[in-house]
Amino acid sequence: MEKLFEKTEAIVVTGESNRYYLTRFKCSFGVVVLLPQSKILFTDFRYAVAAKKSIKDAEVRITDKENLYSNVVALLNERKVKVVGYEDEVMSVASFKAFKKAFADFDLKPIGNALETLRSVKTEEEIEFIKQAQSITETVLDKVLSQLKVGATEKEINAELTYQFILQGADGLAFDNIVAFGENSADCHHIPGDRKLERGDIVLFDIGAKWGGYCSDMTRTFCYGEPSQKIADLHSMVLSAQEYVLKHVKAGMTGREVDGMAREFFKANGYDKEFGHSLGHGVGVDIHELPTLSSKNEEPLAENAVVTIEPGLYIEGFGGVRIEDMVVIKKDGIENLTNYTKSLII
Repeated sequence: MEKLFEKTEAIVVTGESNRYYLTRFKCSFGVVVLLPQSKILFTDFRYAVAAKKSIKDAEVRITDKENLYSNVVALLNERKVKVVGYEDEVMSVASFKAFKKAFADFDLKPIGNALETLRSVKTEEEIEFIKQAQSITETVLDKVLSQLKVGATEKEINAELTYQFILQGADGLAFDNIVAFGENSADCHHIPGDRKLERGDIVLFDIGAKWGGYCSDMTRTFCYGEPSQKIADLHSMVLSAQEYVLKHVKAGMTGREVDGMAREFFKANGYDKEFGHSLGHGVGVDIHELPTLSSKNEEPLAENAVVTIEPGLYIEGFGGVRIEDMVVIKKDGIENLTNYTKSLII
């Protein structure tokens, strides 16, 4: 946390995810003033009771939209702050114009992704929240797999997933469920539709729960009935690539190096253009956060970052296979938070 104040005396946090990270309180309006030794949440009347009841390590001040920035400025003047950090990567152009006008008397310093970088290394408490979200996700998939039948549509299975997430205690969905049958599984972010399940279909689920403000993320690809040799080979290749990465990834490797392991594995086995997305991403308050496991990330992975490992192969008109685990990066390897079967046949 100390590094945040190397060039600033205070940071005015406007981004909703970062506000939640700093206070463990969800609200659609407000800012957090972050100081070296304290935090102050400014929010409005709608959240007054809940914020004061639930927030233990920050002061809560109630304001309204019209007076928000003037009240923050008064606080900063009271604390004799001259240099103020702001989230340049979170603000829209319009938001920044209003912010710059309101804080014209301060020396403003952009902080880039400093808070997101801080969030990328998880505490033991955060990891426990993610584990609980993942446990719910695995229970939900168990419940829904037993309800698959010929003629069921992607939309119907999607609705059942959503119902089960709430029934099993999730705060909500970490992201919109991906349910894809047959050829639709080649669409990485397929939106569930009216496609009916048939024998021999690929069935791809990409799902996650939110619990305690933290997300989980898991993908499994099955075949409903006896798979063709082409499906079996595709699944085996993706599983082998994932096992290879899981065996070798560890703290200190760059995101580019980890992504490259899967890419090189596929290429060596005759697949070059079928793996078009990055290997993985950080998971926490947001479903996609730092660090990224991509060819563009030259930063070393920190110990206790939580990331997905999700290689996939996709053939348009036929289908695709993706297998995704969520892991904690450790000094000498990983702790895998995903304990769900990777068997192809349902």
